[in-house]
Parts: sequence; structure tokens; C-alpha cells
Amino acid sequence: MTEPLSKNNLLWEEMLPGCAHWSFAMKRGTALRITDVEGGANLSALFYNQEEKLERYNMPDTLKAQHTAHLTTGFVLYSDMGRVLASIIGDSVGWHDTISGMSNAALVEKKYGKADYQQARNAMHRNARDSMLIELGKWGLGKRDIVPNVNFFSKVSCDESGGLHFAANHSKAGAFVELRFEMNVLVVLSATQHPLDPNPGYAPKPVLLQAWRCGTPDESDHCRNFRPENARGFHNTELLFR
Repeated sequence: MTEPLSKNNLLWEEMLPGCAHWSFAMKRGTALRITDVEGGANLSALFYNQEEKLERYNMPDTLKAQHTAHLTTGFVLYSDMGRVLASIIGDSVGWHDTISGMSNAALVEKKYGKADYQQARNAMHRNARDSMLIELGKWGLGKRDIVPNVNFFSKVSCDESGGLHFAANHSKAGAFVELRFEMNVLVVLSATQHPLDPNPGYAPKPVLLQAWRCGTPDESDHCRNFRPENARGFHNTELLFR
């Protein structure tokens, strides 16, 4: 049984300011609650096997194995080796974007204007791709290691003609998502605006990160049994820890 977050099992907490980036390792059997503090946040995220970083989050396998185009409670994040990096064990938002990618320098400058460090100091305009590259470099990774990411707290739907539509005001203040880690995972985050966000102003929002020791799932676990494919994914993962 997965233990919920409490003051007794809290390991650490950090406020990640809007536009900031960070990377850290999460151990198997720990969990991370991500909270949208003000509402309207977007958190771009990448995930890698901490022990062997060539194994990383695979968006196509995650979606096709679970017959979905978005993520919420019950779904898991698959690696490109058919293993489960993390499971979504709690979610008050209901929809997290998987298909829209992340912002880059050209997009941010076109939408919000230019504001570099020499002009604006810490109020400079940051973008998700460059932020990810800064964090990946700390772990010996680089451009070739960027893959399609998750955008937590953002909703993007697709119409019949293939057009993508960003849902404004999708995530409210206090909304959260909880990830349980099934492997030792490198987490890379950027709290920058979604590339399809129609807001004409540069206004990335902060998120609160809280990690706790939750334990590993048993055979009755909701995420394990949420889709038939997930049972196989958990089996493949647990072979690493026998």
C-alpha cells in the first residue's frame, strides 16, 4: 500500500519559482507532489533512469500502451525499455499535456519580446529548452537527450481537423499531481509557460515540490491494474530490483 504524504514521512520540500529550472534524483519507493501554487502553472518535465541515463521517458509508448493522449491518475510513465519510471497516484487536475513539447528561445522572443540577463537580470525571459539543456548538462547529458516531454497542469485537446487547442485557466490555485517513482529516476523540470499559452504577457507561475517516502506498490495497486499493459510494465521494472 502506498503511504500518503504526511509530516512524518516528508523528506523535503522546495518552491520552484516561475521560469526557474531544477533537476534531482528520486529513489524507488518515494513520491513527489507537485502543486500549482497560484493557478495557471505549466511544468515541463523529463525523466531518465538514474542508473542508466540512456533509458528515458518515452511519450509514444506511454500513450499507445495505455490508449490515451493525456495523463491523469492511474496512468504510468513508460521508459523506452518498457519499464515504468513513475506512476500518477493522485491528481486533482484531470488532464496533463503530453503532445505539445516545450518552448524555445525563438518562440519566447517572438511572443514576449527580448529580455536577456544583461537587460533584465533575474527577470530575464527563459525558455524550457535552454533550461532543460542547463540541467541536463549537470548530469553529462545534452541536446540529443531531449525527448518529448510532459507538461503538467496544462490541457491541450485536438479537434477533428488536427488543430490543437490550449485550455486557458485549466489548473486552479492549489491543484496538484502526485508521482510515485518505481525506479531510481532523474527528474528534470522547467517552470516556463506552455508553448501554446495564448497569454501575451511573460508570466510563468511557481510550483511547490514535496517529496516523501511512500513505499512500493503491491499486487492490488491501482496503477498496476489500471491497464492490462501496466502489469507487464511493472513486472519488467521489478526484475531490476530482485
